[in-house]
Amino acid sequence: MKKQNAHLRRRPNPRPFIVPVFIPQSGCSHRCVFCNQRAITGTAAALPDFDTLAEEISRFLAYKQDSRAATEISFFGGNFLGQDPDVIKTLLDVAAGFVTAGKANGIRFSTRPDTVDDERLTLLSDYPVRTVELGVQSMDDEVLDLAGRGHSSRDTLDAVSLLKKHGYAIGLQMMVGLPGETDDSTYDTGRRIASLGPDFVRIYPTLVIKGSLLEKWYESGRYEPLSLGQCIERVKRLFLLFSGKNIPVARIGLQANEGLDTGRDLVAGPYHPAMGQMVASGVLFDKAAASIASSGDAFTEGVDLVVHPRMISTMRGQKNGNIRRLKKRFPRMGPVNVIGDPDADDMAVTVVTVVKAVKAEGKRPR
Repeated sequence: MKKQNAHLRRRPNPRPFIVPVFIPQSGCSHRCVFCNQRAITGTAAALPDFDTLAEEISRFLAYKQDSRAATEISFFGGNFLGQDPDVIKTLLDVAAGFVTAGKANGIRFSTRPDTVDDERLTLLSDYPVRTVELGVQSMDDEVLDLAGRGHSSRDTLDAVSLLKKHGYAIGLQMMVGLPGETDDSTYDTGRRIASLGPDFVRIYPTLVIKGSLLEKWYESGRYEPLSLGQCIERVKRLFLLFSGKNIPVARIGLQANEGLDTGRDLVAGPYHPAMGQMVASGVLFDKAAASIASSGDAFTEGVDLVVHPRMISTMRGQKNGNIRRLKKRFPRMGPVNVIGDPDADDMAVTVVTVVKAVKAEGKRPR
């Protein structure tokens, strides 16, 4: 296959149509204390069946509805560059066939920072790989050591530098609630990740998964996971950090699957299938509460919270929870209306505007 043009490696579409191919723990030479990828991904096999992989990708492509969205075939759940070179080539050959046929725009995969080097990146040069995601998890070397990651924060710095040199779009994944982590060290990891200028980030909670070393630590009292509320608060702070630097947060929380939803594979920890929405809802609540508090007594006549139409339900919160919380915080406040404005900020979290009542005319300005 001929080398790909540089335009394949420009900044990725923040909302591509992802065709996931799970390779749980394939290529992983280290067993992290939190890891049981087969339970997390809901996939038992370490590698897909090479003979049927193209058929599986074709079936998934049939679900694509928006013809305008870029499509990327994505290898997740393992250490992609840690696999045998022949396995890497076989997986890339299958995926590249869809790009050549015009059915996909590129390939992405996740890998460990310490497996990114010039030799492995040279192996990729003949393929339409657009995006590389690094499982950074933390930038605190003590936390990385406790987690059994087997790499350091220096490895992440070197990997990002190399990937930028080769022109790849970069996604950085971090975890919240790892052993030995604190509020401050979590935020420091966020700051250091942001300083690397990634194209996007993913934020995952640390869960106690059955079959992981962390399960033994939890049962012995050596490790205590964050509560869901504690996790939401930490992630809200990170979300605002990344958003403030125009770094998209591609995902918050693990992909829902039966093993996690039913508790079959989950021992403890802050799991929720709608964690991303809960974080966004919490951020919107904070913005609304701050705006109302700064508006003096105007809120006694009621308020309008203006958000982008797609954020109306997020502003209201699950079962109108945000509205109830606002009424409890401001008991003298009048009716609360959530209004959609398509011209509002198109960010995932839109600035909330409080519209003050005009008593003389009995109207509210727009």
